[in-house]
Amino acid sequence: MNCSKKMNQTNLHQRGLQGNSIGYMPGLDGLRALAVFAVIAYHLNLTWVPGGLLGVSLFFVLSGYLITNILLKQWEQSGAIDLKDFWLRRARRLLPALFVMLAGVMSWVMLCAPERMAALKQEALAAVFYTSNWYLIFHQVSYFESFGPPSPLGHLWSLAVEEQFYLFWPLLLGLGLRCLRQRKWIIGGTMAVALTSAAAMALIYIPGQDPSRVYYGTDTRAFALLVGALLAMVWPSRKMNPDLSGKKRLALDVAGGLGLLVVLLMIGKTNQYQTSLYQGGLLLYSVAAACLVAVLAHPASYLGRLFGWGPLRWLGDCSYGIYLWHYPVIILTNPVVSTEGLNLSRTLLQIAVSIILAALSRYLIEEPIRYGRRKQVRRRRSDLQWWHRPLAPSTKISFSILLMFIILFVTLDGGMQISESEKALAKSHVTQNQAQAADKDEISSMEPNATDKKSDISGDNITIIGDSLMINVEPVLQNRLPGIVIDAQLGRQMYQAPDLISKLQKEGKLGKIVIIELGTNGSFTEKQLMNTLDSLQRAEKILLVNTRVPKPWESVVNETLTKVAESYPNTKLIDWHLISSGHEDYFYPDGVHLTQSGMKAYEETLIDALISNKNDEREVISN
Repeated sequence: MNCSKKMNQTNLHQRGLQGNSIGYMPGLDGLRALAVFAVIAYHLNLTWVPGGLLGVSLFFVLSGYLITNILLKQWEQSGAIDLKDFWLRRARRLLPALFVMLAGVMSWVMLCAPERMAALKQEALAAVFYTSNWYLIFHQVSYFESFGPPSPLGHLWSLAVEEQFYLFWPLLLGLGLRCLRQRKWIIGGTMAVALTSAAAMALIYIPGQDPSRVYYGTDTRAFALLVGALLAMVWPSRKMNPDLSGKKRLALDVAGGLGLLVVLLMIGKTNQYQTSLYQGGLLLYSVAAACLVAVLAHPASYLGRLFGWGPLRWLGDCSYGIYLWHYPVIILTNPVVSTEGLNLSRTLLQIAVSIILAALSRYLIEEPIRYGRRKQVRRRRSDLQWWHRPLAPSTKISFSILLMFIILFVTLDGGMQISESEKALAKSHVTQNQAQAADKDEISSMEPNATDKKSDISGDNITIIGDSLMINVEPVLQNRLPGIVIDAQLGRQMYQAPDLISKLQKEGKLGKIVIIELGTNGSFTEKQLMNTLDSLQRAEKILLVNTRVPKPWESVVNETLTKVAESYPNTKLIDWHLISSGHEDYFYPDGVHLTQSGMKAYEETLIDALISNKNDEREVISN
């Protein structure tokens, strides 16, 4: 994601090498555009692109290929790798745009949400030193913060993985080139390390649990970069023949088309909680991406010409800036709570602002710092009218920073209101039981029909297993349904349910009707849900409540619940996601936990489901 067209054109300056020693490959810029828009679609939670996160893996493969291609060319031309020059060029390419983005985000937070500065400073420091991925892995985020507003710097983990690769890979490659005369041993060693990385991902990953460790880890993601490096070793750009016969050209484009098909299918069909993705799926995707990169890099490829289309190439050339800016723009402009789905006008505005900020960053900050002053114009500056005189880089940079800040602050109104969010979260989580207990009588008397419903059903023989959302509602349900057994716990996940069910059964607390409300804290597999349902063989009726949570796993959880519920005849789905649609007033600013009106609606939803179940029983008896 960091390797632009001009890097391909002008990367090699040392030891008398010409800047164009590695030819420009326009198709790769088009591929960057595809990758960055896949990532944007994922961060916009577009349900038709659940695998948009794979755009990051596409960047990894591409970066591994380009960097290794450059380093190998340098070695062949000069017999050495100039590490100092390589790292300085990387710094000039990456740091200016990153620092400006960090300054913009930190300024906005300082003015609009100063209480978040302490946490954001740590994230910004990790970003500056390119350790964001390990910060996310090792920094213990509290439960309260996990459902707070997402960090606008959360996307920088992938840049950290790439920069760690840029730091260590030239050292390892240079060592291998010095010590091993035969290139096949370097290729074999690289392949072994790549397979070890993919195996580590498969072994460390635990199905149905949070995949963050393997998703963010440099050790478990290095294989994508190394697959690109292997491609550069076996298919270097300098050995690509532009004069291919018709059959060879056709075979080349067919191979590229197949690679593109696999890439697009996986982007459209997979999600980050799919077990197969971490058990070889990402490795398969990386190999398909490498095939696509190889074809797009080839000067004889028709597919490369298609991806080299001007507008697509320009977007790809700005992809680094677009990636930097899109996530803060999305996070800071999204409403605190949204239950109405996709807002097309806001989405298009977010994309447009991201592209504008990236273009300003590229033309007015990155390029002046990266390349310095351009060649002097033929005519003396004094002979030019003032409007024809080129701006100095310092003027461009100052003007662009001012313009970027204006765009940032003008477009970010209506976004997060952190102070109110954290106050509401504190009320929801810390004092919820006390507040709810004090309001029991008021809630139970809000609606006359509530008493009629209560008299129709009893809490006896009803057991509810839930997470923090059920803690939120527990006092109300205990008041409405005396005798009900509610076992709720912060952070509970589906894989914990079978052991809990066994425990409740031994204690005689498992009723004939069981309500399961899990999925707020993360995804689970179909097998894990089926294990839970199979452990409830003595239950006469099972009610599954789906979830509304502003996290990527929401759609995965709800799809799994719907699919599995259909295969169990004594199981019914309660569609809380549909019922709460369009009701922002039901939720505190974390988008999950319930206000008083939300608790009332949730309670009535469960009561209606229980009454419906009771009526079904009466109908069966009467028949």
